Amino acid sequence: MDQTVLSLGDRIVEADESEDVLNPYDGSVVASVPSCNAGHVDEACRVARAALDRGLPQATRAEVLERAAALLRVRVDEFASTIALESGKPIRTAMAEATRCADTLAFSAAACRLLAGEAVPMEASHSGAGRIGFTIVEPIGVVAAITPFNFPLNLVAHKVAPAIAAGCPVVLKPAELTPLSAIRLVSLLLEAGLPRDWITVVTGLGQTVGRALVEHPTPAMVTFTGSARVGWGIAAAAPRKKVALELGSTAPLIIEPGSGVETIASKVGVAGFSHAGQSCVSTQRILVHSSLKSAFVEALEAEVNRLVTGDPLVPATDVGPLITGHEAKRVENWIAEARAGGATVVVGGLRDGAIVEPSLVTDVPLECRLWREELFGPAVAVVDYEDFSTALELANDTDLALQAGVWTPDVAAALEAVRALDFGGVLINEVPTYRADQQPYGGTKGAGNTREGPAYTVREMSREKFVMFNDFDRGRACGK
Repeated sequence: MDQTVLSLGDRIVEADESEDVLNPYDGSVVASVPSCNAGHVDEACRVARAALDRGLPQATRAEVLERAAALLRVRVDEFASTIALESGKPIRTAMAEATRCADTLAFSAAACRLLAGEAVPMEASHSGAGRIGFTIVEPIGVVAAITPFNFPLNLVAHKVAPAIAAGCPVVLKPAELTPLSAIRLVSLLLEAGLPRDWITVVTGLGQTVGRALVEHPTPAMVTFTGSARVGWGIAAAAPRKKVALELGSTAPLIIEPGSGVETIASKVGVAGFSHAGQSCVSTQRILVHSSLKSAFVEALEAEVNRLVTGDPLVPATDVGPLITGHEAKRVENWIAEARAGGATVVVGGLRDGAIVEPSLVTDVPLECRLWREELFGPAVAVVDYEDFSTALELANDTDLALQAGVWTPDVAAALEAVRALDFGGVLINEVPTYRADQQPYGGTKGAGNTREGPAYTVREMSREKFVMFNDFDRGRACGK
């Protein structure tokens, strides 16, 4: 395939320039993709608008998604290889992402099958006598989907598949660093029977292609996953569009007395370091009761020391590179800043190229960036507390409130946490990194304004139209 070529409906378009997609581990060129421009975006939006006007039957949309899920289940290995090559995600983690993506497609198909309006009880009021009311569900319109690098397959599916289920054609702008998994997913959907003009991929930089897509008058909705700064900038730039944002987090975990520290440490050994911590809900801030601190740190130190860093394509690798060397330097600097402020780096803290050692940092100053800002790197910060109310206050002291975890054997404490924590999700006896693809997933405050998960996203991408029939003769007989 000539990667300087893109498809706009049935028309093949040559791009004047291309961008190389690099392997974050060794810097090698994996592929090249077109450098699209505002003209490509305009044509893609026109193609999508025509597809919307033509429509696609609900049953057909569901069948496409069901076939795509089935196709992906037998191609998990090849999709995982693409994920690992372009994002640096260890191959075992990439396999898990590809498997989850098939579930996301299947859940979207199920949501499509169940998409329907509802009856409105008109005669529940005197003014509704003689009238029949109901709603019908319509697609919101063309959807502009802008996706991140860290889950280059499944987070694309979380936008594209519900849009198809809702009846919305899509113009997809994948992350410029990891566009290949998205392109493969689109090819899979076309193979499964999706009309070619129903989805278009425009590759390129956010400040050119992304901006043109946000500002174009055709998309009725922009769905974005990425940084809070960029996300809220999109919302400000598109005040008349529906803008759905899934942004960042400083994912706290509170550990109460009576909890099994070895079990929790084992969980954090994955949740804080999988994909080098490059997840919106990677466990980052750990608040452990002072009575458990020593035992927990010792157990977590052992877990971190077991982690294997290196080539993402080697099955034994647990932690690969960050997406770029620049990001790796930033993470190294944040850890060093915490150490300079009085923190103890128990394990890690060093960098080799784009790989940062998995790091455990204790007694972290609460004003340092490692505690206050989203790290997006392979390190966890630990502080201790004396009373539960203090832990809840410290966990809540963030503008990036996506999910929080609380480990406790006390049901009363768990319920107190559920009420007190101002997060999109509160997970009891689980790390905040856990996500089921069918759950409502999203944050509060600066972490976003939407809930993803196929059934919930389909609702976001739909609109209800109220329909009423007036039995005029009956209404007149009732004196109305």
